[in-house]
Amino acid sequence: MRHTMRNWTNRITYFVAALALAGCASGPMAPDRSFRDTGQPLSVTTRGNGMQDMGGPWFVRGYFPGDGGLAMVTLLPDLHGQQAVEFRTEACLLSGDCETDTEIWMARPLGQNRWQLNREGDAPRQMWVVWVDDDFRTAAIGTPDGSYGWILDRRPEGGADRLRAAAEILNFNGYDTSRIKVR
Repeated sequence: MRHTMRNWTNRITYFVAALALAGCASGPMAPDRSFRDTGQPLSVTTRGNGMQDMGGPWFVRGYFPGDGGLAMVTLLPDLHGQQAVEFRTEACLLSGDCETDTEIWMARPLGQNRWQLNREGDAPRQMWVVWVDDDFRTAAIGTPDGSYGWILDRRPEGGADRLRAAAEILNFNGYDTSRIKVR
């Protein structure tokens, strides 16, 4: 009986993890939710040279419900002559087994630090750099429809003052930051 119960527990654990991964796949840009007052204008930073300065990997340090599995966002300034953004999601089971998934969305510039993201089979989304610190270590990312918002950082830990500043900027731009989770 104990062995059978363990098998069911493992199956349930894997089922829950599969659901979490499925949610993560649509999580970074799920269109059916909004975490900001869309009646309020969304700002965009004029700091830097867009994809060139923002390019490379960023750890997701702050996220809204549904994006807990989103681990990294990598801006790719030159992917076969085009700009793109890679999203990496991770989910781990209690057993320690982890699953990683990546999605690449092509990025069409809409202006400085603003892109329309496109992927076959998915509705287009916008991604705006709302704020980035002077040294391009921490960034607040948003979208006019409020379907997602993130605090990104070049490092997986530290920078508490910059994380707070990014959250304040998201709040100023209409995001309900009481719902944000910070790692």
